[in-house]
Amino acid sequence: MNATELKALGARLSTALHLAAEPIGIGFADQPHAGVAPFGAPLAAPAEDGRTGAVPAGCVFWMKATVSSFFTTPADHGNCSVGSMTHGMASLEEAAGHSDVAELLGSGWVTAEDAQKIPVVSQRPGAISYGPLSQAAFLPDVILIRVNGRQMMVISDAVGDLDIQGKPQCHIVALAKEYGKVAASTGCALSRARTGMQPSEMTCAIPSARLEQTVNAIETTSAIDAEVAKYAASDARRFA
Repeated sequence: MNATELKALGARLSTALHLAAEPIGIGFADQPHAGVAPFGAPLAAPAEDGRTGAVPAGCVFWMKATVSSFFTTPADHGNCSVGSMTHGMASLEEAAGHSDVAELLGSGWVTAEDAQKIPVVSQRPGAISYGPLSQAAFLPDVILIRVNGRQMMVISDAVGDLDIQGKPQCHIVALAKEYGKVAASTGCALSRARTGMQPSEMTCAIPSARLEQTVNAIETTSAIDAEVAKYAASDARRFA
């Protein structure tokens, strides 16, 4: 897939689902992608356990990437131990020693047993790039979109093997990258508080290798749903 094809598929995906937010690409690499600028924000003052980062959590980069393309380093992600783990930048053992993980375990939000089952990116990246598909500044490993309930309905009908997950939201990126799954998340309290995502928003991660196939299926399903909805609306007028 080249940049022109990526831009076209992103535009088709936005149109078919009537997305409110730009689809973004996420690319993992040993070194920053050529021509992509660094995120550039300073690291925050460290927490008592030493955690710091450029943003509260890596999922915040999803929001910023709808506007511009940039690359991040592991240090930029360091404030969220969960996201650092799912994106391959920290082991479970390293993450478990931080106060944010202790809070999640102590509250019962997740158990130690469940934490061991969370999918993660297998190879530690030196850089992760983010950016809108409309810029196609690099070729991503994963495409991520923010969707509402109706849009999730269309995706679920279109993708026969859609893997719908819950918390933590960020592990759908690992599911897409490592296992080739189109994976969706209902979201998680941790991510919603840190990103400011709307209550109605959910997320879906698409492996780049499956993007064209997925867009084709979504376009077909969306057109069928439009016809069915038109019929149902007309039929319902008898009860007005």
